[in-house]
Amino acid sequence: MSYSVKSIQIFEKQAKRLIKKYPSLKLELLTLIHQLKESPEQGTPIGRSCYKIRLAIKSKGKGKSGGARIITNVIVHEDTVYLLSIYDKSAKDNLTDKELDELLQSLPG
Repeated sequence: MSYSVKSIQIFEKQAKRLIKKYPSLKLELLTLIHQLKESPEQGTPIGRSCYKIRLAIKSKGKGKSGGARIITNVIVHEDTVYLLSIYDKSAKDNLTDKELDELLQSLPG
């Protein structure tokens, strides 16, 4: 089964800023999106059908431990994966429950 992958406006804004800083991120995100279409439940479950995915940024040169985190939300009955947030791990440790709630409230529908 193939899932559709959609992003919310907050994610697009965050990704655009990080891609300017790390040019290789664009290709790495496209690769991840392709993988999510086939296997949507990647990463570490963080509750509420959300997952935290570690992503290496080649142009940063630090592997997964110094790369980015992407927060996804999988809605099984709609066959959809929403990209909620992306952030540089060196700039932010984890997402708070309040931040996750705000992201989930911004989902369509």
